[in-house]
Amino acid sequence: MPSLKSLKVRITSVKSTQKITKAMKMVAAAKLRRAQQAAEAGRPYAERLSAVMSSLASKVTIGPESPKLLAGTGSDQRHLLVVATSERGLAGAFNSNIVKLARKTADELIAQGKDVKFYLIGKKGRAVIARLYPGKIVHQVDQSHIKNIAFSDAHEVSQDLIKRYEGGEFDVAHLFFAKFQSALAQIPTELQIIPVPLAAANDGAAAAGASAAVEYEPDEEAILTELLPRNVAVQLFRAMLENAASEQGSRMTAMDNATRNAGDMINRLTIQYNRTRQAAITTELVEIISGAEAL
Repeated sequence: MPSLKSLKVRITSVKSTQKITKAMKMVAAAKLRRAQQAAEAGRPYAERLSAVMSSLASKVTIGPESPKLLAGTGSDQRHLLVVATSERGLAGAFNSNIVKLARKTADELIAQGKDVKFYLIGKKGRAVIARLYPGKIVHQVDQSHIKNIAFSDAHEVSQDLIKRYEGGEFDVAHLFFAKFQSALAQIPTELQIIPVPLAAANDGAAAAGASAAVEYEPDEEAILTELLPRNVAVQLFRAMLENAASEQGSRMTAMDNATRNAGDMINRLTIQYNRTRQAAITTELVEIISGAEAL
């Protein structure tokens, strides 16, 4: 049975931990509102840009002169998985769910005989991926210095990805992130960003309205040349905003659960402490009474 001193030390330790988790929950809740507003504000633009680009792509005959981001390389052998995670932990299953989806996709592609590489945004997914897929990480983007995500951060990553694509490092790029739904639910999402998937182009054209008569100036090919790189940056920016909101929501929920668990543990330890103390007092009283009767 633990001693009274050890129980008291443990209760004090758990109370200190509870104060930390409660403070982290309050900080995450304060950051969540701003991050959620940014994520929700970015969705309409990203979705509409994707629809407009898809509408344009449906009107273009893909050939040798078509933009490479639309036409592709002519092969789908080499796949780059862009996995966006957080820079900090203590966020529940937020990072592990994103990595789990990326691992599932990677295993399916490898089973099909494809070459798979990883491009990491954030450091929390690196340990698992490096252990399971040694030598497959081509680059990692450090965002620990970023407090508020800006479009320039996503644009810098998109420029690097496009440069690698044009350099022939990969044929297809998949983006993995967590779409924010609520503080309790973040949906791991996969999105092909390079090249534009033709199925998505057809769906987007239908959504944009097939009956509308639109004339483009300049022509569709010229607009796509400018629009496709921007779309990659916008989709990355949206993923970063969604991840920021999902991270804070998941952290708030995790710290709330940790605070409640700490409270339950404190109650159990306090009951155990009182029982142990009462047993010690009872034993001392019995010894005193026994000694008095012996005299």
